[in-house]
Amino acid sequence: MRQGMRPFIPGDLRLLPHLYRFKPMTMVYSLLLRTFRKLMMPDRHAGAPPGAGRVSGLSPCPRRGASLGSSLGSSFGLLRQLLPGLLLVLSPHTAFALAPPPGQAPSPQARIGPPDSIAERVSACIACHGNQGRAGSDGFYPRIAGKPAGYLHNQLINFREGRRRYPMMIYMVDHLSDAYLREMAEYFAGLHPPYAAAQPVTASREMLERGRALVERGDKGRDVPACSACHGASLTGVQPAIPGLVGLPRDYLSAQFGAWKNGTRRAAAPDCMARIAQRLTVDDISAAAAWLASLPIPTPAAPAPAQRDRLPLACGSVPG
Repeated sequence: MRQGMRPFIPGDLRLLPHLYRFKPMTMVYSLLLRTFRKLMMPDRHAGAPPGAGRVSGLSPCPRRGASLGSSLGSSFGLLRQLLPGLLLVLSPHTAFALAPPPGQAPSPQARIGPPDSIAERVSACIACHGNQGRAGSDGFYPRIAGKPAGYLHNQLINFREGRRRYPMMIYMVDHLSDAYLREMAEYFAGLHPPYAAAQPVTASREMLERGRALVERGDKGRDVPACSACHGASLTGVQPAIPGLVGLPRDYLSAQFGAWKNGTRRAAAPDCMARIAQRLTVDDISAAAAWLASLPIPTPAAPAPAQRDRLPLACGSVPG
């Protein structure tokens, strides 16, 4: 490929959510997309300030043989030619569907082109987060339905800007605008499907009591506020940007605390949750996660209205 030319992209990347509607092919498409981006689009933001280089379009493909060798360069060209065909052959039900026979009007289900509603465009999300965003079945992908829109929007931006690290999420949002991410967030915030069945929690009485104390009272000796002081008395979250903690699996809660503690999950400064995680021991995290995961879902489970009182810690993700 001549220097300065953009790499070929098979179709519009906006078609990917449409392709993800067909769950048997989800992992195949994911692998293809990851492979394509790894080979054809090297890290455009390495060494650049946050947000740099995020413009419409893609960075030029490196010259063949410039750093990866001529054999790899020719492989790139082969991949560019084969990938569109792979996407077409793998599923006859994708948005690349063939036109209807002559004289037959196309049905709405068989139309050709990108998805034209937000529900269709976010179909990729439900492959992991469950139908209507109610949560994945494996205990790792959290519920996103009914979360405050401000919180969901913040997390999508955090993935896009590198403050959170999960390759699949980064690939999905890397080229999306703030307005598009806001529309996605508002869509899931407006959904309220039933909660998935809670996973059983096995913990000693002492551990659960320690977890309850942290959640309800905090630890003043280490300047750790109670979870309920920010996340609401019922722990269902607070509008416009504080998430609920009930209905989340224990493993997921522990993993997020660990990510804050080791710096792989960050938020807009001042990062209040990172500060709290640094003050907690591993046993504290295990206890709090066990207690939260053991709680029944309250009724109603919607986030509480915005609170007027100041938060116990300054938090850059919460307005005001």
